[in-house]
Amino acid sequence: MCTVIVSLDPENPVPLLLLGIRDEFAGRPWQRPARHWPGSPLAGGRDEQAGGTWLAVHPDVPRVGCILNGRGDLAPPDRRRSRGDLPLLAAAEGPGALAKLHQDRDTLSRYDPFYLVCADRAEVLLLSWNGIDSALTGLGPGTHVLTNAGHMYPPDRDHTPRPTGPPAGDPPDEKGEKPDEKAVRFGPKFAARRPSGDPAASLAAAWAGWLPLAAGDGLGTAEPGAIIVRRELPDGRVWGSTSETLVALAADGRLRYDFQPAPPDPAAWYRVDVS
Repeated sequence: MCTVIVSLDPENPVPLLLLGIRDEFAGRPWQRPARHWPGSPLAGGRDEQAGGTWLAVHPDVPRVGCILNGRGDLAPPDRRRSRGDLPLLAAAEGPGALAKLHQDRDTLSRYDPFYLVCADRAEVLLLSWNGIDSALTGLGPGTHVLTNAGHMYPPDRDHTPRPTGPPAGDPPDEKGEKPDEKAVRFGPKFAARRPSGDPAASLAAAWAGWLPLAAGDGLGTAEPGAIIVRRELPDGRVWGSTSETLVALAADGRLRYDFQPAPPDPAAWYRVDVS
């Protein structure tokens, strides 16, 4: 995943809202969100190549875990684990799992750089790993923008290690775009248009403020600062935004999970059944 917007308002009827945009190679196979892991209550999309996920929800708690590729030193090939395991860990076990992993350098060293989010109705935790250093940060109330460069909005709350260079596992940035350009453009807009996320409302009513932004806000997929992206690489592969997820955690314990597999098509959104 390459962009996460997360908004925490503990006094709101729906304290936690999250938008996740997955950027990946178009040819990498995956399955739409469902309960793909036997014996587990978790639901999420499944990456067929590695078997993990980019985002998972635990509807019984409720809780959501998701991951972004980071920048920095890659794990040794003979010890490398898939980062797709980590959202499952975060969703299943919660903040304690992130705190434990933060202290476990041997396990961290098996992963390429990442930013791991664990969010429930009371808190949002961000575990950052750049291949050398790790940091565990509580993001606190407000609206936050995370990208492959780390926690980029609001800028004065940034405490995450951010090496330079392309995200591990993603193509290089051919346009030389500044890592915070996306957050500068979109952060204030998402913060100003916090929707209700009401689990009982229609898609349009629940996410009214964010849907136009999630569709790109009129910005072309090749323009600097775009939130929905597409690149045709010299070797013929296509890399870009392959799916979007909206999650809402209500104070009464209800969870709303909306998904769309064809960004930025607004007609592609549908409700995921997690019952």
